[in-house]
Amino acid sequence: MEHNFGRMGEHHHHTHVQRNLVITVILNVTITVAQIIGGIISGSLALISDALHNLSDSLAIALAWIASVVARKPRTDRSSFGFQRAEILAAFINGLILVAISGYLVIEAVNRFIHLQSIDPRWMFWLGLLGLVANSISALILHGGHKENINMKAAYLHLLGDAFTSFAVILGALAIWFAGWYWVDPLITLVISGYLFVQTYSILREAVEILMQMAPAGLDPQKVKEVLCCMDGIHGIHHIHIWKLSDNKIHFEAHIELESDLPVSATHQYRHSIHEKLKSEFGIDHTTLQFEFHPVEISGFEC
Repeated sequence: MEHNFGRMGEHHHHTHVQRNLVITVILNVTITVAQIIGGIISGSLALISDALHNLSDSLAIALAWIASVVARKPRTDRSSFGFQRAEILAAFINGLILVAISGYLVIEAVNRFIHLQSIDPRWMFWLGLLGLVANSISALILHGGHKENINMKAAYLHLLGDAFTSFAVILGALAIWFAGWYWVDPLITLVISGYLFVQTYSILREAVEILMQMAPAGLDPQKVKEVLCCMDGIHGIHHIHIWKLSDNKIHFEAHIELESDLPVSATHQYRHSIHEKLKSEFGIDHTTLQFEFHPVEISGFEC
């Protein structure tokens, strides 16, 4: 009965998260359409860049929603690990899209610096204000789940970034309105592009590390080996592999050489102790261990 309640609670939670993602997509698409139209009418590149930023976030959130659905599919014989990495793949694709958008905006901003154009600041101001309000609401909607995984974190950070860039558009509109500084428009575009690059780097780096099955940043395999070698009864450790299946699940596998020749049934206590040690000190929650014994004179894997 408790198990059923747990699954019902988990299902309700995922449904709530998916509903929030759909709401934020609708808000962002609405902002994007309004700002693109306003950018074309007013001649503001900053407004169009903010719209493209919002468009990228709509894609990111849509990918997050699709990935969250795919990730919950049951594992199969061919996909024995399940589909949890769908979220990582979505985050990687989203990062590449952001890089492409950033590059496009930089090129357009440089061209606009060379050929300054007259801009209607009123469209910039009111649509920038619309973007600020809508993105702030979207960020609040996703705030509760932004620590769950890399995809939700990416979507949440994008929305915060959108609120920031919309505020920059508002300031630019005021500068053009009252001071006639038309060069502020491409300057804001460059700021938005730079922010996108910085924002994307950490997401892409983490996604690549997971897809390449690298050891998590901040987790030193040598340190893990040293800790395990200090445990009683362990002579050596080799063939160590540490990787992240998803952004919050760390796997560990290794060959453990014991000091004594023991039957398989007697290794249970070692397996349990190693698992608890790895979980408590390094956050590793899945272990695969192979126990071995070699006479000391031929063993080359001592600690």
